[in-house]
Order: sequence, then C-alpha cells, then structure tokens
Amino acid sequence: MSKSTDIRLLEVTAETENFAFRTPLKFGGQVVSDVVLLHVTTKVETRDGKRGEGFGSMPMANIWAWPGKQVSPDESLAAMIELARRLARQANDYQGIGHPLEITYELAEAYQSAADEVTGAAGLAEPMPRLAQLVAASPVEAAIHDAYGKTLGQNSYNLLSADFVSRDLSAYLTDEFAGEYLDRYTLRAPKASMPLYHLIGALDPLTDGDIETRIDDGLPETLPEWIAADGLTHLKIKLGGDDLPWDVERVVSIERVASEAQAARGCTSWCYSADFNEKCADVQYVLDFLARVGERSPEALERLQYIEQPTHRDLRANRENRMHEAAKIKPVVIDESLVDFESLQLSRELGYSGVALKACKGHSEALLMGAAAQKYGMFLCVQDLTCPGASFLHSASLSARIPTIAAIEGNARQYCPAANRGWAERFPSMFEITDGTLGTAALDGPGLGF
Repeated sequence: MSKSTDIRLLEVTAETENFAFRTPLKFGGQVVSDVVLLHVTTKVETRDGKRGEGFGSMPMANIWAWPGKQVSPDESLAAMIELARRLARQANDYQGIGHPLEITYELAEAYQSAADEVTGAAGLAEPMPRLAQLVAASPVEAAIHDAYGKTLGQNSYNLLSADFVSRDLSAYLTDEFAGEYLDRYTLRAPKASMPLYHLIGALDPLTDGDIETRIDDGLPETLPEWIAADGLTHLKIKLGGDDLPWDVERVVSIERVASEAQAARGCTSWCYSADFNEKCADVQYVLDFLARVGERSPEALERLQYIEQPTHRDLRANRENRMHEAAKIKPVVIDESLVDFESLQLSRELGYSGVALKACKGHSEALLMGAAAQKYGMFLCVQDLTCPGASFLHSASLSARIPTIAAIEGNARQYCPAANRGWAERFPSMFEITDGTLGTAALDGPGLGF
C-alpha cells in the first residue's frame, strides 16, 4: 500500500553541542550541571521526487536515562553519544521507503544490537538500558518526522491519517486499535496557548534566606521572583522520596511562599505536581506523604494535580509496588518506566492511572503511547528533560497537539537559558512568559511546527 508521499532517507548526519547550566539541578539524588545536545539533520525524498530537510535535537540525559551502578556518568554519557552517532549512520544506510512512523519502527529493531555493540566495544560492566537507547535515538526520529512534513509543506501532525500511513495502529499496538490511525488521537491545529509548568528543584532557593550568593544575571532566583516575573500558575516540585519529613516540609514551605507571592499579584488559583523520580521505597511512602501534607496544609494537597513515578522504574521486578490506593487520591503517572507498549499495559495492571510522555523517548513512541493512554482513559502529561531550544519546542508541540494534555513543562529557561538563544528570538511567545502561559499557536509551521 505504497503512497506517493512515502519518503526515503538520503542523508543523516549528527553532531553534538555542549552547554553549562546556569544553576545546578538536583533530582532523584543526583545533581546535573551541564548538558550535551545531540543534533541530527536528515535529507529525504518522496516517491514522486520532492526533497526536503529536517532537524531533530535532544539532550543526552544519561544521569536520568542510565543511572548505572557499575558504569560511571562519564562512561554512560560517552556510550549514549556513540550510540546516537551509530544510529544516525544506520539511518543513513537504511534503504526502506515509507511514512516516518513505519521507518522509525523498523529502525528501532536495531537499537538493542547497536547498543550491545557500543557497550561491548567500550568494555562496560552493564548493558545500556532501553530508556537510554530511546533517548539516544530520539533526535534521529525527530529529524525524520520533521523532514517529512517540511518536504510535503505541511505540519507533521496533520500527516498521520490513512491518506499517508499504510498500516493502522493495530500494527504497532493491539487489535483493539484496528482501523484507527494517529489522526484520531491528535489535533489538526495546536492549542492556542498552554500553561507552563515551572520546576522547583531540590536545591532551588525558595526565598532570599536560602541564597548564599546571588547570581545577579538578570533572571529571577527565588520562587516569588519567578512567580512575579512569569505569572506562574503551575509548579512542579522535585522531592527526595527517602526523607518523609523533608518532603512534607518542602511542599508545605512551597505552599506558604507561593501563597504570599500569588496574593501579592492577586492570583487565587494555582496548582502543583510532585515528582519523586522513583526514589520512594514503596507505595506506603506515597500514602504517608499525601496524608501528612493533607494534615499540615489541606490547601497544598488540594492543589496537587498528580504524582510522577514514585517507585522504581523496573515495574516487572517490583510488582509489589501497586499504586491503586494512591491513585484513588491523586493520579499516579509512569515516566521512567514507560519504554514500550508492554510497560504501559503492565503499569495499568499495577494501578498507575496516568502516563508521562517525553519527546526524548522518540516521536513515534510518544504518539503511540499518547494514543493508547487516551483510549484507556488515562491521565496524560508531557514531561520535560531540561530541553532547550529545538528540543523544548518539540516537546511543546507534542503537548499542543495531544487533546488531553493540559500544560507544558519547560525548565531550560531556568537552568540552561544560553541554549535557548536564537530559538527564543524566532519564537518569542514560547520563551517570553508573563502570564504563566506559552503561545503554542506559533507551532503551526511545516514539519514538527517550528
């Protein structure tokens, strides 16, 4: 069932770019102070001879994607970069032709063997996790989808129907998706605007009293300063997961500081999300956390929208961590655990009620998991990876095109604003924030929208 719009890959190239963080970011017990971006450029051609070029970019977030026990951060980062380059070369040699969904599905079959070759050649003591493989491959996937849309002069999210894709969703998911295509689960135009989720890292100062030495670079430094400058209404809180009194006090303190700052600008409605980065020993920790926050600050508990990945990412090895009771109180979403459709199905069995999509796990994968989550009636959100520039706009385009996503997380403006230069000038509505929202209407161009 070939289409005249099917593409072949003509040339795929990759390069890296490094940026230091403005301030360190602590999550899951780890501190990150810089980022390596992997940029991919892809040239393609349709069956009927149209040619175009696409671009994809993503942080190689090894600290998050591969928190190895027998591999150092330097080793895991080097391995992920090498895998990304290798996958770009393999894509360059790929001889197939089809829709980007079909091409990336076939390319993904080689991720594991390529990763094994990389870790074997480097003599690493442990295999590369699937999550790290997906992150390394994601710029290639993004570039292919972007090139497809730009070649056809249309937004890639509008090229997901049976008119362009040869196989329905049952080929990628299960028979219950027979006859369905991704156009059913995506919007034909981006939402005009969306709230921004601002991150409060575990090291981030809440008030002036938490700062020893100010950066004084013109950007806000405390929570009240950020709230006033950006008009924030959505706050994501990084928690420890291994110190219940600290976690509870952190939320209560944020509620106190935020309440004062919001009152000063006349705001009466705002919300939180809580991210434990899988550090909770069990679901009882989550239940105790919710109970104690409710006792100390009922307002803070009421504002809490959802809880993200509280326990270990390996769901199969930790089946005792069932989230049913916690999910009765607040949506509990998987993040690190979500690496394929099987893991999504297992999460539902274990009581998770929501899914966090990430562009860094691959554009095709995000679209497929977004479709499945919608069909199953799960809570959906799109999470950031401290993505700057093109990678942030890519993440935002996903949020703006999936119907049930309510907000966009974007924290590179806090931790790595230097990497936004150039992009911020081209898309000011996505980087200059005054009322707590992003102008996602701007993401309506050809390709991935930017």
